[in-house]
Amino acid sequence: MHTSEPDALDSIREEVRKLCARFPGEYWRRLDQVRGYPTEFVTALTEAGYLSVLIPEEYGGSGLGLSAAAAILETIQEEGCNGAACHAQMYIMGTILRHGSTRQKELYLPKIASGELRLQAFGVTEPTSGTDTTSLKTTAVRDGDHYVVNGQKVWTSRSEHSDLMLLLARTTPKDEVKRKTEGLSTFIVDMREAVGRGLTIRPIRTMMNHNSCEIFFDDLRVPAENLLGEEGRGFRYILDGMNAERLLIAAECVGDAKWFTRKSVEYAKNRVVFGRPIGQNQGVQFPIARAYAQMRAAELMVREGCRRFEAGETPGEEANMAKMLAAEASWAAGEACIQTHGGFGFAEEYDVERKFRETRLYQVAPISTNLILSYVAEHVLGLPRSY
Repeated sequence: MHTSEPDALDSIREEVRKLCARFPGEYWRRLDQVRGYPTEFVTALTEAGYLSVLIPEEYGGSGLGLSAAAAILETIQEEGCNGAACHAQMYIMGTILRHGSTRQKELYLPKIASGELRLQAFGVTEPTSGTDTTSLKTTAVRDGDHYVVNGQKVWTSRSEHSDLMLLLARTTPKDEVKRKTEGLSTFIVDMREAVGRGLTIRPIRTMMNHNSCEIFFDDLRVPAENLLGEEGRGFRYILDGMNAERLLIAAECVGDAKWFTRKSVEYAKNRVVFGRPIGQNQGVQFPIARAYAQMRAAELMVREGCRRFEAGETPGEEANMAKMLAAEASWAAGEACIQTHGGFGFAEEYDVERKFRETRLYQVAPISTNLILSYVAEHVLGLPRSY
């Protein structure tokens, strides 16, 4: 992959802004009311090549680094749009790029790059195991030239709007492996063929329009050739993509924080109460300024994490801390924005309440703040494992 230079990123950001201008707040509010999927927005991003930036040029993508993907998602959020409708394609991509066979890459990547196929669903989390991934119960049992899958996934967002799913399932019982991280395998599931033939999708209504779903597997037959890499090593493959996932989500949170801060500053300058702009009051200024400082710190951590990732290093520390710091910064900026707007912050037409609901998610998912703190305590500071 090519390392993305700052000048190139500036150009990418400017073009993404132009695209986002075609999808103003009214577009997102209409979708929010009916829990609709932003098909037109995702199509526009695909046609512009932004969702295939991590795919090598030989397969129809741009072959750029993670910094470019982060810049795209950050700008989408900064412009008031919602990258959650399509961000999974970027961080799932790494698993296929690193561990997919030549056949799998040639079969799927060009079609994903062109938009013929959507890779948006990530089947990992389960109702009973949550983030304890090694305790998942979905099984895939070899039967001739197929695997038979049974089990359930939850919070598998965008499943109704994805052609392909990256699925993690147990292929060897947990009590038959030496380490609990062994015996898990990763598969590419063609959802076009699977729905109604052993795969059932059930939407989950949530406080934000995230197109979240439950997935049920009932003797779903997946071709053995759809196994990614080696059987039993899927947990490691998924871990490889988690640093990218956390850095990209952190970039989105940085974008959210920038959007909130811009809205806060604009409103505080123009809203006059008691004969003076409310932005003249330190009680209004300070929360906005503090949230901005938090955002800038998180932004620098995202950049450092992307730099290390693109250098072929493993930025576990940076990725986890970037995700935590950025999620906290976006939430702080959202709080300041709501407080600055007062009652108008709760009015749909200002889009503040929508973005406020959307950004709250990222202190919980795709990994909670507490688990990040546990990671830092154990793997960075050397404290005893807490779980």
